[in-house]
Amino acid sequence: MKIGLLGKKIGMTRVYDDKGKATPVTVIEAGGNTVLQTKTQENDGYVGVQVGFDVQKEQRVTQPLLGHFKKAGSEPKKLVKEFRLPDDVKLDGALDLSVSQFAVGDVVDVIGRSKGKGFQGVIRKHNMAGQGASHGSMMHRRNGAIGNRSTPGRIWKNMGMPGHMGDERVTVQNLKVVQVRPEEGVILISGAVPGANGTYIVIRPAKKAKQEAAK
Repeated sequence: MKIGLLGKKIGMTRVYDDKGKATPVTVIEAGGNTVLQTKTQENDGYVGVQVGFDVQKEQRVTQPLLGHFKKAGSEPKKLVKEFRLPDDVKLDGALDLSVSQFAVGDVVDVIGRSKGKGFQGVIRKHNMAGQGASHGSMMHRRNGAIGNRSTPGRIWKNMGMPGHMGDERVTVQNLKVVQVRPEEGVILISGAVPGANGTYIVIRPAKKAKQEAAK
């Protein structure tokens, strides 16, 4: 059963098939995933698996969390996430949290945090065109009117405004697994995934695509 993986983005490269065709891929380190807790329908009202990734120093973990890790027989982890499973799944026996749970050709969703770009204006953030640049208008990169006059006399909701850009949760769907390297704890996924090198990401079976493993 495919549950999902926590991992760290290493970087991008390309791989070649037997015909010499190059495919851009993202290399993700995903070894060392550890089951910390299982949720059952009887005890918790839903089925899920809590997973930890990447070892953390004990002095950097709160006492309640440290007790939680020790109860699970695990070292402290930097990243802890939970994967929700269908309610009819029975979690019996050991769970496979290695990269081997995915095969070449599987379709996955990758979740991460996009790169932060700081405070940006409306042209870069919302792709607006700006306004006239002549006659000293001083409105070259402004968004123009943002509300109505006396009626209703307010700014409309969801109006594109300047502000912080990036550093937000992003999900890229339907990416294919190109290679799986269990001995290295590495999985190669086609295309780009959110975030800078070294950031944490979540890999899960695709929710909107039919799984078709390559033969």
